[in-house]
Amino acid sequence: MSNPNPLHILVVDDEPLITSLLQGELELEGYAVSTANDGTSGLIAIRSTPAPDLILLDWNLPDFSGLEICRRVRATGLAIPILMLTAHDAIKDKVEALDAGADDYLIKPFSIEELLARLRALHRRAMPAGAEGNDPDHLHVGDLSINLASHDVERAGQAIQLSNKEYQLLVFLMQSPNKVHARSDILHGVWGDDFFGDDNLLDVYIRYLRQKIEAPHLPKLIHTVRGVGFMVRQEA
Repeated sequence: MSNPNPLHILVVDDEPLITSLLQGELELEGYAVSTANDGTSGLIAIRSTPAPDLILLDWNLPDFSGLEICRRVRATGLAIPILMLTAHDAIKDKVEALDAGADDYLIKPFSIEELLARLRALHRRAMPAGAEGNDPDHLHVGDLSINLASHDVERAGQAIQLSNKEYQLLVFLMQSPNKVHARSDILHGVWGDDFFGDDNLLDVYIRYLRQKIEAPHLPKLIHTVRGVGFMVRQEA
């Protein structure tokens, strides 16, 4: 049976043969794959909603370099794992790629088996603490947990009382941790497709949530991505 919610991988490479090969191999492994053949279209795809879960990014592109794309992605607060693909094999090149925001680095030519192993490792590292042990009735991000069956919310072992709309908003964000949600998508997802009110309402409820689940001595969980929306992830 096919996975109804496959991991979405974006391949950004200007060589059609490599792009086609990667897309075919990844789809055989059960991934959903989209492609971009230059930096501009890659950035548009990265900033789309929903954003990809993982990015395979070539260093040398006809407009922006892979390094520049990494810097731009990280500057917006997006935490999507990025695997850089390149023929550059010097240590200084690897350091430059990692400093720019890449999570891993694979030198061409490479084996598909190694690529798949790197992708699996990146996905595991990107999952929030405790996510691998989640059951269908629970959501966890760091020390924040939601019991979907009872609607109980806890942070660091302390019960948190939320209004119905605050609860719905938190569930919406925590169902896709480490992913930026556009303001319009949150509004329609929590308040309904026919919502046409003032989107400042979202800022009000985000403030309510922060007041209830965050404290100076605890890691920040709700992050604002300026010009885009909000995301839930544990602050390092």
